Amino acid sequence: MALDRTSREVYEEIVRKNPAEPEFHQAVFEVLEAIRPALRRDPGLRDAAMLERLCEPERQVMFRVVWTDDAGAVHVNRGFRVGFSSALGPYKGGLRFRGDVTLGTVKFLAFEQIFKNALTGLGIGAGKGGSDFDPAGRSDGEIMRFCQAFMTELVRHIGPDTDVPAGDIGVGGREIGYLFGQYKRLTNRYDAGTITGKNPLLGGIPARPEATGYGTVYFLEAMLGARDDSFSGRTAVVSGSGNVAYHAIAKLQELGARPIVCSDSGGYVHDPRGIDLEVLHDLKVARRGRLSEYVDHVPSAKYVTDGTPWDVPCDLALPCATQNELDEQSALRLVKNNVRAVAEGANMPCTPGSLQIFREAGVAVGPGKAANAGGVAVSALEMQQNAARERWTFERTDRTLREIMTDIHRTCLETADEHGVAGDYVSGANIAGFRKVVAAMDVCGYI
Repeated sequence: MALDRTSREVYEEIVRKNPAEPEFHQAVFEVLEAIRPALRRDPGLRDAAMLERLCEPERQVMFRVVWTDDAGAVHVNRGFRVGFSSALGPYKGGLRFRGDVTLGTVKFLAFEQIFKNALTGLGIGAGKGGSDFDPAGRSDGEIMRFCQAFMTELVRHIGPDTDVPAGDIGVGGREIGYLFGQYKRLTNRYDAGTITGKNPLLGGIPARPEATGYGTVYFLEAMLGARDDSFSGRTAVVSGSGNVAYHAIAKLQELGARPIVCSDSGGYVHDPRGIDLEVLHDLKVARRGRLSEYVDHVPSAKYVTDGTPWDVPCDLALPCATQNELDEQSALRLVKNNVRAVAEGANMPCTPGSLQIFREAGVAVGPGKAANAGGVAVSALEMQQNAARERWTFERTDRTLREIMTDIHRTCLETADEHGVAGDYVSGANIAGFRKVVAAMDVCGYI
């Protein structure tokens, strides 16, 4: 599909005002394209420069982060935080620490977060942040000093009713603990609801580490159910081997599927018998090692460095690594191998061309802003737990997560059907999130 004249003008202005930010441009284009049925049905959604306002961040912060390594050498990194929309609540979204993070990366992630957070129905706005600091190979002491320096700058921009960060790539429980500790020291307050993804000792909610991966699988389960299908006997290929991928693999196994592939930056493991969860946990969770070591423990498996996970025939594909990892050639290969459904555990992992290929082939695609909303949903539940000074159980959190993901699936499906694009989860997710946010923006006036 292409954009209509008005949306095209909005998009071209976004590109002009935000040069050299291709990921942000892509995210905006995909949303403007997906919401065309809603704009045709209700032209009033364009009034009051609604599209222009939606695509412009409410605030963007970039700051210097100075820290010292174990040898005493001084390093300088950039920190970012973008608050994109507070129409439905305080800014909410993770922090990403990786060497390739730029302001454009953060803006694309924050823009995607608008619609994802709206779909949860939990009253949270959208933001994202991070740094071009790469924690890989750094000691705990170095990571702690970086996190403390990062929070020293970020602290003036966040708070439980203003902006609530969480984790993302490169930011797990260890980093969240260091960040929250520095926040407490600087503010002299125990605002547990200021940061989510915390250790339960600090007010974290059970099942938060599992939430994104579990939620993606719950959404996929609902997609299959809508087609009178199930996980029973199905093979799955999962990209990545970090937090999201690991817990997606665990839940797939629990529900009857057989995940046979996972990956890291060096290549992918193919284990036809099914990924050994204990081995994967020891390598990637306990020791933060390399996936290539998997074959030392499971000799029947193969570690492949010259291809992609999508080369392996499968029934279900779950891209859980990073943006634009599944391109047109990979999509054609998956379709040729009769893939049944794709669920995005990462943010925008499928390129526009691959989405078009899946659409034409009739493959169900759960877009990231719907399928991986489980992480931010449980983060919002953590905020709720912190505000009430409660302690939720794992079972309560997991049960609520499943209910939320089932409801998101229903919303996407019903919205797509209502707007004449039945079965198109990408359009359904974008339209549903868009309509909710612009309705709130309209109530707030021209701000």
